[in-house]
Amino acid sequence: MRLARVVRASGEAAATRSRKAKVQALAAVLGEVEPAETEVAAAYLSGRLLQRRTGLGWRSLAVLPPPADEPSLELREVHEALERISVLAGPGSQAARAAAVESLLRRATAAEQEWLRAVLTGQVRQGALDAVLQEAVAQAAGIPVTLVRRAAMLSGSTVEVATVALREGADALDRIGLTVGRPVLPMLASSAPAVAAAMTKAAPGRAAGIDTKLDGIRIQVHRRGDDVRIWTRSLDEITARLPEVVEAVGSLAADDLVLDGEALLLGPDGRPRAFQETASRVATAGGDLQVTPYFFDVLHADGHDLLDSPASRRWQVLADLVPERHLAPRLVTDSEEEAAAFLAAALQAGHEGVVVKDPEATYAAGRRGASWVKVKPVHTLDLVVVAVEWGSGRRKGRLSNIHLAARDGDSLVLLGKTFKGMTDEMLAWQTERFTELATSPVDGSSYVVSLRPEQVVEVALDGVQRSPRYPGGVALRFARVVRYRDDKGPEEADTLETVRALLPPS
Repeated sequence: MRLARVVRASGEAAATRSRKAKVQALAAVLGEVEPAETEVAAAYLSGRLLQRRTGLGWRSLAVLPPPADEPSLELREVHEALERISVLAGPGSQAARAAAVESLLRRATAAEQEWLRAVLTGQVRQGALDAVLQEAVAQAAGIPVTLVRRAAMLSGSTVEVATVALREGADALDRIGLTVGRPVLPMLASSAPAVAAAMTKAAPGRAAGIDTKLDGIRIQVHRRGDDVRIWTRSLDEITARLPEVVEAVGSLAADDLVLDGEALLLGPDGRPRAFQETASRVATAGGDLQVTPYFFDVLHADGHDLLDSPASRRWQVLADLVPERHLAPRLVTDSEEEAAAFLAAALQAGHEGVVVKDPEATYAAGRRGASWVKVKPVHTLDLVVVAVEWGSGRRKGRLSNIHLAARDGDSLVLLGKTFKGMTDEMLAWQTERFTELATSPVDGSSYVVSLRPEQVVEVALDGVQRSPRYPGGVALRFARVVRYRDDKGPEEADTLETVRALLPPS
């Protein structure tokens, strides 16, 4: 298949706000592609590459060579060229990479060049997130979308599922199950402003599980015999960095396990340390500081998949396997007063808040719904940094004031900016990070530096207010940085709808 066909479909998806039309545009390509190119086509249709890194950034793609008059590039050729570029290393690799990418781009038409630059810098904005691609796969293969979604959850990869569905059909998808040693997408929580509202949302009229919300690193731990492996919520393996977690899980009385939990750094007084300290510790292997694992769910135990079991059953299995010192504190109650007291105790102990859970719910891997509802006393939002300003005074020479945006369909909508909450260490980090993401000069000639919309930041705020100054009609009140979320991509940032829900009644 020609690259031009994918580029045309990407443009069609970007040009419409209709989800149905997006699905149809992608499904048409998937229905035409040769089996050998299915994986590449699916990845490209979702605006991603199969290579994790290519070594190519905005600077190396700022000036494009003269384009080709007619399309000739095949998907396979593009993938193979990028694969060769991705493994270049050592002396002379920069020049070799520049020559290789120029050779590739000279064979591309103007439209293909722009699309390649966008996909190489993470700026394909067509609204084709995983959920849309999954619907397109289902339509192209003529199989139920529920089957595609479940297989994607269990395999951790929509691209992999697209390949199986289009090459082998529904029966092959149906055989994709939870495999110990292969991570699944984690279940996610929605939000509520108070415990009472969360209980009504998660388990109306019934008792709910009230879990302490630990502010650590989300971990999914798989054990098969003596082999223990650990992944983050973004499915990056970090086994070598957490030997203490490997030891704790290796000591449990089970042969096969899949556990869901948090890794948390504690102080000498037993109170949780700041998230940044935990993240810093997890970023390196070993060291004097040890994290403590706390588990709140079990997905598999000794040959038995538990994804489709009610949460109450999973909690019992977990309690039978894991010692109390490694269990996230939980209260099961139908009393709003008891739940509120549990929240107050969690906050007093230095934790973020609570997650209210439906005891009857199955484990919805990769989904955010009403079965898990988080409650935090301070409003927080995960937003995308789209620009940054040079600092002044003691921040002179540092990239400081960040511009914050929420998702709105295929677009990002600016909500405001802040420099509050930034430590000197954070300023140094973000200056380096945003220099890498810059799409405009960082030589000081411009006060504002535009960025590729890739970095997610968690901000705390006192609320939102109506404002004609910003295109979304709302602005943040007293936003301050809590932490940068390297475990989240921009597609996981909060939506404008979520932000508007924080508006006071008019």
